[in-house]
Amino acid sequence: MIKKFIFTLILTTLSFITNAQNFTLSGSVTDNSNGESLSGANVLIKELPNKGTMSNFYGFYSIALPKGNYTLIFTYMGFENKEIKVNLHKSISKNIVLVPMAETLEEVVLQGSVARRHLKSPIAGVTRISIKDIETVPVLFGEKDIIKTLQLLPGVKSAGEGSSGFYVRGGSADQNLILLDEAPVYNASHLMGFFSVFNSDALKNVKLYKGYIPPKFGGRLASVLEVQMKDGNNKKFSASGGIGLISSKLTLESPLVKDKGSFIISGRRTYADLFLKLSSDEALSNNTLYFYDLNIKGNYRFNSKNKLFISGYFGRDVLGFRDAFSFDWGNMTGTLRYNHLFSDKLFSNTSFIYSDFDYKLGFGGSDLAISIAATIQNLNFKQDFSYYANEKNRYEFGVNIIKHIFKPGSFESAIEGLNNSQLESKHAIESAVYMANTQKITPTITASYGLRYSNFTQIGPGNILFFNELGELESEKYFEANEVVASYNGFAPRLAFAFVLNEKSSIKTSYNKTFQYLHLMSNSDGNNPTDVWLPSSNNIKPQVGHQIALGYFRNFGKEEVYQFSVETYYKKMENSIDYKTGAEITLNPSVEGDLLFGKARAYGLELLIKRQKGKFTGWLSYTLARTEKQFDELNDKNWFPAKQDRTHDLTIVGSYKISPRAILSANWVYYTGNAVTFPTGRYELNGNWYNYYTDRNAGRMPDY
Repeated sequence: MIKKFIFTLILTTLSFITNAQNFTLSGSVTDNSNGESLSGANVLIKELPNKGTMSNFYGFYSIALPKGNYTLIFTYMGFENKEIKVNLHKSISKNIVLVPMAETLEEVVLQGSVARRHLKSPIAGVTRISIKDIETVPVLFGEKDIIKTLQLLPGVKSAGEGSSGFYVRGGSADQNLILLDEAPVYNASHLMGFFSVFNSDALKNVKLYKGYIPPKFGGRLASVLEVQMKDGNNKKFSASGGIGLISSKLTLESPLVKDKGSFIISGRRTYADLFLKLSSDEALSNNTLYFYDLNIKGNYRFNSKNKLFISGYFGRDVLGFRDAFSFDWGNMTGTLRYNHLFSDKLFSNTSFIYSDFDYKLGFGGSDLAISIAATIQNLNFKQDFSYYANEKNRYEFGVNIIKHIFKPGSFESAIEGLNNSQLESKHAIESAVYMANTQKITPTITASYGLRYSNFTQIGPGNILFFNELGELESEKYFEANEVVASYNGFAPRLAFAFVLNEKSSIKTSYNKTFQYLHLMSNSDGNNPTDVWLPSSNNIKPQVGHQIALGYFRNFGKEEVYQFSVETYYKKMENSIDYKTGAEITLNPSVEGDLLFGKARAYGLELLIKRQKGKFTGWLSYTLARTEKQFDELNDKNWFPAKQDRTHDLTIVGSYKISPRAILSANWVYYTGNAVTFPTGRYELNGNWYNYYTDRNAGRMPDY
């Protein structure tokens, strides 16, 4: 099967040799007001309704057409359409600048060709969230939050009130790959999950892949959340900010060189701790409670073919209870990217990425008589290419190499009798190559397909423990630096089709195979800062996921302002992880022996009705789903609900524009309570009392 797939892919790649009479029109699409690149802008050809393209992640577009005269229409939501005429007798470059709509023009209806654009895209199960949508959705304390907005969509479930964790199509919270300017974010929460780390003032694009996942992404089973920061205003200096109930923020943007380079600095900080210090009660004034975010990004265009980006994120939570307790955690990322145009058809992006997440927990005063800490770090290199072969084929291919460094826990104490200890650091190399194509097979059939090959190798140095199938320690061996401990690899095919039924409806189907080599050890419903990340190892095999999906999509209503979709999916997961009853996760050197391995499955139906234009906008989403696990050691080998299993999930979101300066919005959420394991009794042994448990996840929390 794999050999046939590779053979077909290679044959298709031969279509790089195109008709000599075709010429290429290429360039970039940017925002007239600030010079920001516009990702996902539509490029339509008036004379050829079935042809067209979209700008890529960096605003670059390219389309090959036969010699002739054409009228091109460039469109982007929230911007005025731009129409240009070209005499294509040779390959030419056209950089397009779009003008944002004025307030008085916001009620202009969508052109039918634009409204139908999503019907032709073969990628189902992908959601693009605009920052404007985020601004109008009511959230806790008015703090705009992209993750809280995503949790209101079908197939995406909240991990619970006060949690920024989310579940996608039956996957657990750690099965979502969260990227900020290509850098992985391992814990996306502030204040124990009440807010996410994403400051919407610094963001430009947000895209969630929950169905078809393009081959350039790997390492997670459930979804990819791709977040792109603003580049900064290259036209003029600007400043914006705000004071909220929970935090204040300030954003500065300015050209480095007008129309060639710019930067943005955006910061956010809570100030509850400042009010605590005003209290005369030392029990309050000596406490600490705040978080901050700092987003920095700069870019410079050397010429029409070369552009450099550098971006970084720094965020941290700090909690303290007088001199008795302290807890802080945070993320740090850095990305250096270089865009290069080899030709009007070949686009390249080279990225060097650093990511770090750590936490520190302390007890016992300013000297921290006891402290517990852990860290996970990544060094990442990516090389991606896009080749716009002709009007029917757009190819993507590239490589990715990641060095993982895990420091799962250290314990330090100044108390006599308590010895310092540190769990063995773990090291691994993850690498991948991929190739993909988006192909217009006929005027009504479009396909996206590709193949990703990945390898994950656990390496020394360190003492490595070997457990048998019962979780009993059998042996221990020391491995030298870079010595191979265990290695896993596999091919992951991806395939998606869109069948256009008519001008207003289409059917889409897809298949994914994915590998996950990193695993989160957690007994909670969402991501907590003290959760432990472990790599695949000699004891832990990678998780493998297979997903098939089928959906029907339709536009309707006057001017097609309504979108309707119904999607169904089935997902099978191998090497799913659970825990033995009473497993200890934190600071446990033998935690791999407390793990159980089995299989999981998830299936469901998702409905979405959305009104996207006019004074009243919003959506209604409903998910009917099941998520189940099966382990030989649990529940007499019977299938049981996973903790994220919810039968029903219903959301209603509405927004009404009262005037250009006032919007009234509301949402309502209902979902089935999470599956949970309650103790069914207690027993005494040697003077100690223990809880007794029967079936795993046999109980339910109340409906919410």
